[in-house]
Amino acid sequence: MDNKIKSLRMEHITKRFPGVLASDDISISVGEGEVLALVGENGAGKTTLMNILMGLYQPDEGSILINDAPVHFRGPEDAFRAGLGMVHQTYMLVANMTVTENVALGYRNAGEKHFDLKAVRKRIEEVSSKYALAVNPDAYIWQLSVGEQQKVELVKTLCLGARFLILDEPTSALTPQEVDELIVLLHRMTSELSIIFISHKLQEVKALSNKVTILRHGKVVFSGNTDDYSSQEIAAKMTGHEIILPMNQGGSSDGDIVLSIRDAVVMSDRKIPALNGLSLDVKAGEIVGLAGVSGNGQRELAEAINGLRKVESGSITFLGCDITNRTPREIIAAGMGYIPEERNTEGIVPPFSIKENFVLKDVSSPLFSSAGLVNGKKIDAAAERLVKRFDIRCPGIETAAGSLSGGNIQKVILAREIERKPKFLVAVYPTRGLDMGAVEFIHSELLKIRESGIGILLISEELDEIMNLSDRIAVIYKGTIQRVLDKKEATRERLGILMAGVKEE
Repeated sequence: MDNKIKSLRMEHITKRFPGVLASDDISISVGEGEVLALVGENGAGKTTLMNILMGLYQPDEGSILINDAPVHFRGPEDAFRAGLGMVHQTYMLVANMTVTENVALGYRNAGEKHFDLKAVRKRIEEVSSKYALAVNPDAYIWQLSVGEQQKVELVKTLCLGARFLILDEPTSALTPQEVDELIVLLHRMTSELSIIFISHKLQEVKALSNKVTILRHGKVVFSGNTDDYSSQEIAAKMTGHEIILPMNQGGSSDGDIVLSIRDAVVMSDRKIPALNGLSLDVKAGEIVGLAGVSGNGQRELAEAINGLRKVESGSITFLGCDITNRTPREIIAAGMGYIPEERNTEGIVPPFSIKENFVLKDVSSPLFSSAGLVNGKKIDAAAERLVKRFDIRCPGIETAAGSLSGGNIQKVILAREIERKPKFLVAVYPTRGLDMGAVEFIHSELLKIRESGIGILLISEELDEIMNLSDRIAVIYKGTIQRVLDKKEATRERLGILMAGVKEE
């Protein structure tokens, strides 16, 4: 086989799982130096198709050809040897190991038997220098931001000799600045390799790809040149209807303050202050958007509000009661809703079924229990209704939640938290990894909650999301609130300056 991958084709790929036709006679092709964007709604079959390409799944029908020669991958090791590399949506890194050790682990998993850490470290430095991917080989993964971990995954894949990259939602957890850097980097890399790029963010699809293929319910419904279509046209082809993201048209809330944070000091995992005297109020019936570059205390703030992280000093008051350092159970009972940042580890119990995850917080409530006995019929009925209402793509309510696509896991969490009718909602990146149709639906749901008089703290790195939904926007920088702006005062430029830590006169 040539050293370069000049063409890759998947022809008539079909894959069935119990109750699901995940890939239905799919054919795609990628030429030398091309970037193919693979898009579609959550559960459309994008990740399944790429897992087949990487040898993680075997197709029931169809073939894979590299440089016009048929190949058969019995596992990822075969795909690595052929020059394919995949960066998964959920990073495959060991947190308590260094960057060098993680890359060495990649060599081992790829079937390499003889390597030493000095040689691996040297290879990391070579790849980092060649592609301007700055990573510290000696840093532990847990010390790195999400954006830095993304770079480590890319370096690991390139160290293994990838000549064809598969990127599954590579920007879903990155800041806008990191996204811009990644797109520039990937453009540079196309002089040497080809890329398949799975994404829901159509502005990135437009910025990066030459071609776009759209999947719906496991079938190809469209293929074409990216430049020939606008983001709106691609979105409409994805969902089958025009996408119009709703806007918050309401005026300022005159409701009572329901969440009040005063001079909060909270430590990070590195034992340094993540919140440094932060104060913020949210009223009933308003959405306060928290804008900031990742790593400025957003995660720690959400965890402190929900009793998951200790408040060293200061106070958090909810509905007039001091909830500082109360247990998560007490805070849930007080009426707090929470959509966490880490959906797989904090939002769901992956081995539990979808229906069990729906009732995690309420299984002992009168809704689902009586005299200490759980009412299975009521749980099943509620689960079936939520799966339908939130369009969760799954074989059934007994399916393990952890086996769903990332976007569908997010819908399970959103369905549970919204259905509980909380008195307040902390929503951290609520639409991360969701397709445009799902974003449209979730934005509508958040605005309905607001209209019903419930306050929402919306933490997001999507400035468009914050500006479209918020009544007021608070900018966080190094653990303090720089400024709180009324919706009418906020512009992207002004928010960007504040997010960079520049104080206004």
